[in-house]
Amino acid sequence: MLTYQDLLLVGENEKDRMAFVKRVIDQHKTTDLYQTALVAEDYDKHLNRTIMQYQKILYDVMGRAVPDVWTANYKLASRFFNRFVVQENQFLLGNGVTWTEESTKERLGGDFDTKLQKAGRYALIGGVSFGYFNLDHMDVFPVTEFAPLYDEDNGALMAGVRFWQVDASKPLRATFYEVDGCTDYVWNRRQIEDGSFVYESSVLHEKRPYIDNVRVTEADGEEIYDGENYPTFPIVPLWGNPHKQSEIVGLREQIDCYDLIKSGYANNVDEASIIYWTLQNAGGMDDIDVAKFVERMKKLHASQTDDNVHAEAKTMDAPYASREALLATLRADIYEDAMALDTKNIANGATTATQIKAAYEPLNSKADEYEYCVVEFLQGILEIVGIEDKPTFTRSYVINTQEELQSILQAAQFLDAEYVTKKILNILGDGDQAEEMLQRMAANELAMAQAQLEAQEGNLNEEEIA
Repeated sequence: MLTYQDLLLVGENEKDRMAFVKRVIDQHKTTDLYQTALVAEDYDKHLNRTIMQYQKILYDVMGRAVPDVWTANYKLASRFFNRFVVQENQFLLGNGVTWTEESTKERLGGDFDTKLQKAGRYALIGGVSFGYFNLDHMDVFPVTEFAPLYDEDNGALMAGVRFWQVDASKPLRATFYEVDGCTDYVWNRRQIEDGSFVYESSVLHEKRPYIDNVRVTEADGEEIYDGENYPTFPIVPLWGNPHKQSEIVGLREQIDCYDLIKSGYANNVDEASIIYWTLQNAGGMDDIDVAKFVERMKKLHASQTDDNVHAEAKTMDAPYASREALLATLRADIYEDAMALDTKNIANGATTATQIKAAYEPLNSKADEYEYCVVEFLQGILEIVGIEDKPTFTRSYVINTQEELQSILQAAQFLDAEYVTKKILNILGDGDQAEEMLQRMAANELAMAQAQLEAQEGNLNEEEIA
């Protein structure tokens, strides 16, 4: 693989640099990480490759394989992978990041939580995503659009190419990010005499610094007079797990097995619904006569036969018990191996808080590993911006509301009113009204205290008069 040290050997010749950037893109597309990410993206889009490419085969009398285009061939793609990715990502990042300093969120950009969720989703699908802090906000690149260049000595990300192409017949665009700025390139496709195509490269925008210093004067208006760069490379990788691989690894085969069995089950049910006929004493009928008989039965639901010919309709019953048992086992195994929460296990309204916590434990443990990766990513972003802060997360749980409220109320005598109020409102889903509620409670307490004081003063005046 190409590394940052290979870039240092290229030099400053623009033609050599363009050729190197194209090599980086081409080499990146051959890596296992990139190829696996393409597969994972399809599964996330409900386009399970194995089931979509599956074709039933028949063999003729000569033993030759031919596609079976006559019988049912359902291709039922499950949505397991998409469900697991969304569940894990939203479980940790669904409520955004909490910072110790209020100014942090503003400096990172108003849409930072949304961009972080996007980066997390890309990381879980492709194994890694890349966050680029662009002056006052963060841009996010999936691994299928960004080719990294790591340092051979310490493994740090030191440069990278973001590339995109609308269609194979359209120009290939790329932005080459380095520590001291970024350069835009374009490759236009041109047909040559032998009918083949070649790409001609050119510089779209010359290297420029990441931060433009702007001044405004009455004479010239707004103008860029200088530029500067960040203290470190402004792109940080976010890994989806410590293994640095897509979450589809290890699950794809089980998902394919489930989809193939489910589709085969549907095919058998469809085929079993077909009525077939047995004809007795009809030896004089050839295949054409039999086909005409079946066609007539389909159209008129009645047919004439000779006196000695007996026609009997029959149907088949598809075996289902073994398939349903296997599908249920596969479903449970997929959830277990994915360490995901199967909501069917806590759908019963009588589920206790202890049972709910036990059901969440695999997902909770998996989110712990994911959180380490996210925190490391955020620390890299904070270093670029020049912020010292510590992120925390509020995970999204399903709870037994009645049991949780009872626990809070039982402990209320040992807690202050503000904590109890906020806790209860969060459980009821009205956490955003906590401050307003606390203000009303404080106003009511003040009004009651004033009323008591006025009553006491009235009693004293009556005693003085008496």
